[in-house]
Amino acid sequence: MLYHLIKWLDGRVDIPGSGLFQYLSFRAAMAIILALLIGMIFGRKVIDLLRRKQIGEDIRELGLHGQMEKKGTPTMGGIVILGSVLVPILLFGNLTNIYVQLMILSTLWLGTIGFLDDYIKVFRKNKAGLRGRFKIFGQVGLGIIVGTIMCFNSNIVVKEKVEPWAPNAELTEVGSDGGRTVYLSEEGTRTKTTIPFVKNNEFDYHWFFASDTTAGNIATWIIYILAAIFIITAVSNGANLTDGLDGLSAGVSALVVFVLGVLAYVGGNVIYADYLNIMYIPSSGELVVFAAAFLGALIGFIWYNCYPAQVFMGDTGSLAIGGMIAVFALLIRKELLLPILCGVFLVEGMSVIVQVAWFKYTKRKYGEGRRVFLMSPLHHHYQIKGYPEAKITVRFWIIQLLLAAITLVTLKIR
Repeated sequence: MLYHLIKWLDGRVDIPGSGLFQYLSFRAAMAIILALLIGMIFGRKVIDLLRRKQIGEDIRELGLHGQMEKKGTPTMGGIVILGSVLVPILLFGNLTNIYVQLMILSTLWLGTIGFLDDYIKVFRKNKAGLRGRFKIFGQVGLGIIVGTIMCFNSNIVVKEKVEPWAPNAELTEVGSDGGRTVYLSEEGTRTKTTIPFVKNNEFDYHWFFASDTTAGNIATWIIYILAAIFIITAVSNGANLTDGLDGLSAGVSALVVFVLGVLAYVGGNVIYADYLNIMYIPSSGELVVFAAAFLGALIGFIWYNCYPAQVFMGDTGSLAIGGMIAVFALLIRKELLLPILCGVFLVEGMSVIVQVAWFKYTKRKYGEGRRVFLMSPLHHHYQIKGYPEAKITVRFWIIQLLLAAITLVTLKIR
């Protein structure tokens, strides 16, 4: 809103420094600062309010060291994260940008699902929370919306680099920097994505159906929708499972969001995209402002969520965080990088799947269930082995930092 107000006033009123709002770097810096301040200042007020309302975590005895000490710790702190993201982006973001609109929608959509889950657990005293099928329904619905808009919205395209003499497209954009000139095609496909570690690193979902007929286009749309649903569901649930130790999910997510912000910046800049030989996505650079607000919100939340935690994010935060990361990756065409970038989420989720599958298999075969891990998700396995909670969290952060570095290296290793 502030961005649009300044833009509207420009030329009508002489406001010193108003030109700064045209720069992504300035608005991103303002977004991260404001998000941090909201998280750190209003986070304290939210925690006090949750304590007064006795909105605390109901802990089950699982034999984990220090577990019962957390009983009564305020939960639903994800509200702080969501507010710290939305307020800066509403002030400093370009709200007419389709990518920003989709991220705001995703934040509200999954935040609402997580809030309903926490509400049922806390106020209805139902430990099961929102039924699993309703969570899946919400994640599937968001996948359908995002996938459909990605396929059919005219404002979402990928520009392809062409030679100056290319006969198949008009040259609509020219960027220059130190003598470098980039020629781009008039319009590119909307169903392309990036394959890491290969030279020709672009994959088009339309390649599954070579024909350019109506049936082929519909089939491509269906495949893309299914991919979007799977990615949103997997990352959202992975982030939810990772939220089991103080500061773990928020710290891991902060590193993931930082990398996504870097990828959005270079992919939305024609010069950097050409230099790094990656696809150029017009207008996607505006996502840098959202990533900055997201990063600031997570760091501000860690101020109170680090060990020993004064508040838990609950599903209000964890489901939304994972879904926002997934949608962000889809928008910048980097969803195939998520198994690397979100490796911690992946391993945490797989540890639960392996544990449950092996337990059921051995119970059928031997009459009693056997376990691969002492407990799942994986971080609880190390807790039972006697590792201090803070050490597990920091080591997972370090692993995530390594994965983040590897993801950024994919920009050059092909």
